[in-house]
Amino acid sequence: MDIFDVFTLIGGLALFLFGMSVMGSALEKRAGGGLKNLLGRLTTSKAGGIATGAAVTVVTQASSATTVMVVGFVNSRLMTLSQAINVIIGANVGTTVTAWILSLNGISSDNIFLRLLKPTSFTPVLAFIGIILYMFSKKGKNKEIGTVLLGFATLMTGMAAMTSSVGGLTEIPQFTNLLVIFSNPFLGVLMGLGVTALIQSSAASIGILQALAATGQVTWGTAIPIVMGQNIGTCVTAVISSFGATKNGKRAALSHLLFNVFGTVIYLTAFCLVKWLLAPVFLNKPISLYGIAASHTVFNILTMLVATPLTSALEKIVTKLIPDSTDPDDQDDKIELDERLFSTPPFAVERCRLLTLKMAERSGKALETAIDSLWNLDTEKAARVRKLEERTDVYEDEISTYLVKLSGREIGEKDSAEAAFLLKVVGDYERIGDHALNILESAEEIADKKIVFGDDARKELEVLLNAVTEIFGLTYNALSGKSATDALEVEPLEQVIDDLKESIRKSHIRRLQKGECTVDAGFVLSDLLTNLERVSDHCSNVAGAIIDLQNNDMMFHEAMRHIKTDSATFKEMYNRYSEKYAV
Repeated sequence: MDIFDVFTLIGGLALFLFGMSVMGSALEKRAGGGLKNLLGRLTTSKAGGIATGAAVTVVTQASSATTVMVVGFVNSRLMTLSQAINVIIGANVGTTVTAWILSLNGISSDNIFLRLLKPTSFTPVLAFIGIILYMFSKKGKNKEIGTVLLGFATLMTGMAAMTSSVGGLTEIPQFTNLLVIFSNPFLGVLMGLGVTALIQSSAASIGILQALAATGQVTWGTAIPIVMGQNIGTCVTAVISSFGATKNGKRAALSHLLFNVFGTVIYLTAFCLVKWLLAPVFLNKPISLYGIAASHTVFNILTMLVATPLTSALEKIVTKLIPDSTDPDDQDDKIELDERLFSTPPFAVERCRLLTLKMAERSGKALETAIDSLWNLDTEKAARVRKLEERTDVYEDEISTYLVKLSGREIGEKDSAEAAFLLKVVGDYERIGDHALNILESAEEIADKKIVFGDDARKELEVLLNAVTEIFGLTYNALSGKSATDALEVEPLEQVIDDLKESIRKSHIRRLQKGECTVDAGFVLSDLLTNLERVSDHCSNVAGAIIDLQNNDMMFHEAMRHIKTDSATFKEMYNRYSEKYAV
């Protein structure tokens, strides 16, 4: 083995790691929506969670990527800790598929059908198809498929380069002596742990081991402990990703580490007893690429079988090791958005949608409390409205900043459209919170100046308040269900509220001319009418954005807003609301 072989080995490793990264990222992006649905449907049961973890890892080709996603999900409350543990167990099984794919490099036969299974035979074809799709396709989905194929081809090219470069190691006595040292099971575990922790990929570490096994110098007794150590080393990525996470996020990462350490301790003990008491001959024989894949698979399946009944105990252990804080000022639960979810945009968008609903709830409570304060003002209600309004400001800032960062990444068209939709919506709900605060200030002015509305003015105002309360509820229901049908009911009511505002304003002017209303009452009433009408405008904006999203056209609502007022359905709903809120 000369210096040029070393260069080839380094270059092959670089291509291998780069190809795996590119392929995994492209697969995540391409299958993002599918992963979201899969996790949502199957994580409710233990078996479903394990199957989900295995399936997602097969898709992404990286158990570390799956566990990092899981930490993000738990951190953002999209998944419970118990669900996360089941998914992590499945991820360890799913990652074994990669080793079997890489073991195809070990095929040596003159049979044409077997030769076609060897990556060096079909990789060039995949690379050619991939570059055609990537360079010439205008569709984003086809480009993503092309990137997956190019990543796979790069990965396999790197694997082939590593395998060819290590052939000369058989002539180096130091290499043989090194393998003898690592035939010690404990040192073998440390070797596997260290290499995997360094490159942060058990699949890549397995690939390196398989490349070395191609020399014929790696024995079963050396390889098996290294494989065990690789399973612990792959936990490093999740542990690092948990820094700054919530308590449950840290617990998810720790459960991954404890699960793999537990399996390694059990089976390393069994391996040592078998090796030293029975001394089976096969442990001293060279291991093939298939043998490494089989060892990896058997170890992970056996660990799963032992650990699955103990998941509840594992959850209790990590909860004790990372206990809930007794400090009331603990900020853990206030971390609501996690950039770890950027690797799976559908989940990042879903988290923003859930937070937008929370924001809408808070602005709704602020509006409701402010309206109640008009007739029943007290310091507690005033403080609550101000606190809720401040909270909506925080939500708007956090969600908008997060969505802008997410939109700067490569995300699918559907996720991009929903991100734009949410950016619009959070702005409207923040403004509703502001108008709720304005209404509270009007209530405080009424109390301070001892303003009294006449019976007619109060009745008219209560009709408007009820209409605004209803339009907010309609809008929230449309948002929570992402229903264009519910959203279409908002615009007719918004038109009725506009008419109500003008009707009440004219009635007020008549009362003012007759001397039945004071000037101070008139100013306060004018402010109230303006703020209530603007609340309905923002509700209309939200409903319109929902319609736009459902029609895949972010300008559809603006174009149709005036046209639809002539429709029979619109007129029917408008008449119904006009009768309901007549003054």
